[in-house]
Amino acid sequence: MTTRTNEPPQQNGGERRQRPPPPPQQQQQHSNGYMHQQHHPQYYPQTPSRSSSSASLKGCCCCLFLLLSFLALLVLAIVLIILLAVKPKKPQFDLQQVGVQYMGITPNNPSGTTASLSLTIRLLFTAVNPNKVGIKYGESRFTVMYRGIPLGKASVPGFYQDAHSVRQVVATIGVDRVNLLQADAADLIRDASLNDRVELRVLGDVGAKIRVMNFDSPGVQVSVDCAIAISPRKQSLTYKQCGFDGLSV
Repeated sequence: MTTRTNEPPQQNGGERRQRPPPPPQQQQQHSNGYMHQQHHPQYYPQTPSRSSSSASLKGCCCCLFLLLSFLALLVLAIVLIILLAVKPKKPQFDLQQVGVQYMGITPNNPSGTTASLSLTIRLLFTAVNPNKVGIKYGESRFTVMYRGIPLGKASVPGFYQDAHSVRQVVATIGVDRVNLLQADAADLIRDASLNDRVELRVLGDVGAKIRVMNFDSPGVQVSVDCAIAISPRKQSLTYKQCGFDGLSV
């Protein structure tokens, strides 16, 4: 005889059903009767196109910078090798001849305290290029002075000189009635009338660049300093001594 265990009766048809979870978006009713809907933020995945394009742009800029740096260093190395092979020497720029075309001294008053000087001299320079390459000269300027007083200036246009060559350059300095006062005028009149000797000084700067394969080297400068003496009676040069201060880069 089979015995059955007395089990308590189950409500609602004998099975307990679980309530399903609420939906992701619930509508809640406030006390005032309006419905409020909760919105959850939506996330969009980032596209890798912008980041990849910026990275590629940076990479191209770095490569271009490295390439330009390499080319600049290569050109500099080639120029240095050529300069070491050529062994450039300083150009020689000497005052070869001075011609007095006119010189006149006029006292402005009977006492001789003031005087005016008129002078025209022709300077002949000799440029010697001892290098294996050409030299490009810039515009040169010269000043004639008397006892520290500038009287006149002359300029020589720039020119190109071939390798192992000698070239003559002419400069003319004109002084038109420059007034000298007191002691300077008295000294000038005494030197011209009594000593027949007027000492002048010619100063100038000559700029030059060595040209190798259409490339110009950094500019060098030769300073010219010449002391000359002129005879007013003979209208000729009686003394000349020139010195060069050398090269200054």
